[in-house]
Amino acid sequence: MKLSKRISEELQKAVVELDEGVLEKIREAHAIESAAAEASRGSQASLAVLNAILDNLAQAKAQSLPMCQDTGMFLVFVDVGKACPLALAEIETEILEGCADAVKKAHFRRSVVIEPVYERINTQDNLPPVIWWNLVEGSGLTIQILLKGFGSENCSSVRMLNPTGGEEAIINAVEEIVSESGGKPCPPIFVGVGLGGSMDRAAYLSKSALLRDVRVTHPEKRYAELEEKILARLQRLGIGSGGLGGMITALHVAIAYESTHIAGLPLAVSINCWADRKATIVWEGDDA
Repeated sequence: MKLSKRISEELQKAVVELDEGVLEKIREAHAIESAAAEASRGSQASLAVLNAILDNLAQAKAQSLPMCQDTGMFLVFVDVGKACPLALAEIETEILEGCADAVKKAHFRRSVVIEPVYERINTQDNLPPVIWWNLVEGSGLTIQILLKGFGSENCSSVRMLNPTGGEEAIINAVEEIVSESGGKPCPPIFVGVGLGGSMDRAAYLSKSALLRDVRVTHPEKRYAELEEKILARLQRLGIGSGGLGGMITALHVAIAYESTHIAGLPLAVSINCWADRKATIVWEGDDA
């Protein structure tokens, strides 16, 4: 199958259906809020929002319609094997064709402008996507795409922390960023945290962290524990679903990190709304 066709099909599915891991997190939040409401400890309003989200997801799947009016911007992460026989230009063409085809066929809202400040003329096809290229071992190709809505994107942030701040400085910074966002990013939210590198690399890492299966914790014990500490702190904010109060503000926290300079501790937080939409395409030598 042509690579662009596979990309289009996965994007058409992603805009309508959430993957099972994300659905599990939303259902878990619903169960917690239901139990809290029954015990008169939770928020009926937050529970109502979760009921509406689950109903919306069922309707979207049944009618093959986008689950949210903001169908997002294409954020594309390409892992290219060092021995991959496909040229980068060829891969880029397939990505562009696949994204454009999905927009035509799946009721994507046209949400991209050519330049950000002056005329802001709509491209009418949601192109160009944001593409990051990474060299990896092997001869295959993996393309992961986030459909990134901007209600949540506008709440993302970068901080340059004191290098000696440690995990408490990180937890406090993430808590402050999420607290300031309140109900704007359509909670309950998914949170990607990027640590290290430089200012721009931390932002990239925070996005790449959102690609991880939400049922999987960080492979390193201390960072997995840090994810849990951040998540617990965010639940204490009581923002709840829709920003209407409740037990669950965040559904998952994922950290990605890399080496950095001795004088810095870059931190970035990328917030995603409950519509955590992702597509993955793996090519291992079949027709491009």
